[in-house]
Amino acid sequence: MFTLSLEGPPLSQWIETQNENGNLPVNNSMQKQKIATSTKILAIALAAIYVSATAQSAAGYAFNQIVPDVRQPVAISGGSACPVRAHQLTAASSLSVRWSTTLGTNPVSILTQNQTAAARLTEIEQVITQSLAVWTAVPGTTLIPATVTTPQRTATQNACGSDGLNSICFDQADMAFTPGVLAFTRVITSDALGEQIGSSPAATQLGQILDADIYFDPTDAQVTFATPAALPTSPKAYDLQSVLTHELGHSLGFSHSAVWSAMMYPYAPAPGTFNGPRPSLQQLDAPLGDDDRTGLRILYPDPADIVNLGIITGHVLPANPLSLPLSPPGVSGIFGAHVVAVDQSSGAVIAATLAGWSCAAPGPAQFDGAYELDHLPINRVYTVYAEPLNGVVAPAQITPAIATLCRNPATDPGWPPLQACVVPASNTSFTTRSR
Repeated sequence: MFTLSLEGPPLSQWIETQNENGNLPVNNSMQKQKIATSTKILAIALAAIYVSATAQSAAGYAFNQIVPDVRQPVAISGGSACPVRAHQLTAASSLSVRWSTTLGTNPVSILTQNQTAAARLTEIEQVITQSLAVWTAVPGTTLIPATVTTPQRTATQNACGSDGLNSICFDQADMAFTPGVLAFTRVITSDALGEQIGSSPAATQLGQILDADIYFDPTDAQVTFATPAALPTSPKAYDLQSVLTHELGHSLGFSHSAVWSAMMYPYAPAPGTFNGPRPSLQQLDAPLGDDDRTGLRILYPDPADIVNLGIITGHVLPANPLSLPLSPPGVSGIFGAHVVAVDQSSGAVIAATLAGWSCAAPGPAQFDGAYELDHLPINRVYTVYAEPLNGVVAPAQITPAIATLCRNPATDPGWPPLQACVVPASNTSFTTRSR
């Protein structure tokens, strides 16, 4: 299973559409912009389920989803074909990251304020540490600073690969660096207990991420990345902290968000700018949007959290059921609608999800238009609306969240027909009304 999701500059900088090859064409009337990508590959991997008879539905945010391998015995697959979310473990020191000190020199890929050899590495490592700290500072999650070990350095040229080690590489060529690709994250997760890859420990949970590597483009002379200290004097460089924080979100299990203010919005900030406020000692998670924070609480919920307990559920249904697609069969609601919850008092988007499915063990997913927005702050009033993804963010840019909801004998030989399904095309041509 190999999917690409693309990100690029904000709408005010560049509006384009994605072609069938998964690349965004360059708008030649503007300065050429680069796009970061998140890549998920199959391997022995897919995602996690907390095996339960409770029905599940598209729940707040867009995550990388996987269906467990129910061809395996129940003891190692859970027996359910319901989609599950990719995730890292959150025990103490369970999340380790190493980074390659081999940096591109022709062109110079990383710009720092201090250009001495030792100081450059220190400056880059500070960015890595600060970017990790953004994600571990969100209250109401089990992803806390103690979860992450101190970033380790390696002098290996090609440190990124399917070796069971989470790595960041700034000077490693890869076939994914097609024209327009700025950076990407390749993630391998487990679809059965006991799986491992390279030096990773054997998976103890379905959906456990076994390897997550972040690659930065080292080959394009038009692409450079600058640390926050160097960015003011490097207006043509991309902000290293913004891009890395976004890519780390993919390594934690996120797909993309169609919410403009979210860190996981699929477009990178324009050169010379950064995405949102910088992290500070007063607010380490400042660059994140509320949508990012809600998503993290869903992926890594803290049982002790008594604030973010709100749930909103519903269905997005057609006024005329005859308008639903004939293929695949069984589609009874709108699939792929973007459902958004807005805090009425602040006007902030607190959470959003791609609606359209639910699942109860033993599966498979049912495309009934269902949605569920979880882990919302309580004692607030929300406005909820649905919209088609027919603007600057298209369904193809959130592929890992929707294309991996089903498996069937055509994609996986020997798959049980009763637990098989086919993902319908996202509906992007509807208007909505509230009831």
